[in-house]
Amino acid sequence: MSSPGYGNGDLPAVFPDWSPYADLESAARAYLRDPDIALDALGGVLRGASVLGFTLERFVNEVNGVWQEVVVCDGSRLILWHGEDVPPGEGPPGSMTSSLRVVPVSTVTEVGCRRRLTRSDTGVVRVDSIDVYLLLTSLDEAPPGDEVAGAPRHDALRFGKTLDDGGAGQIARLEEFARLVASVVGRPML
Repeated sequence: MSSPGYGNGDLPAVFPDWSPYADLESAARAYLRDPDIALDALGGVLRGASVLGFTLERFVNEVNGVWQEVVVCDGSRLILWHGEDVPPGEGPPGSMTSSLRVVPVSTVTEVGCRRRLTRSDTGVVRVDSIDVYLLLTSLDEAPPGDEVAGAPRHDALRFGKTLDDGGAGQIARLEEFARLVASVVGRPML
């Protein structure tokens, strides 16, 4: 199964699993289409800092092509890299954007994790999806009119995995990432 993709080629709709890889570089190389771009951008900010945890996302969008994201926690910061193909007509063929965002962990006010559990006929319970959000002190840049007039909306980082989109390994790794961030939120910075 393929979806329209980058460079007039087809990209698989199901990507390799990054969850078995404990280190960021191996996981990125296994999963991302553009690991060198992502690792170079992240490395420029990490500058030798320890990667305590990370999560990855990638999907094919019918309009823009490939969308990729890496989120790294080094204990005091969340470093987010995002790469996305430029829609046809908005740049030369094969163009993409590469962006970086650094969020101090001290700006995370709340960590939420919702797991959907299913029970088999034999009573075995398994997690079949997970949604994680990190509420930030910064305000969302939503266009006017999207919210009730005068009501500011806090920015949030949202991540999700399902059995169909990532599998059990990526669900577990995203939950592990949420627990890591929750464990450092509110702690004094050293």
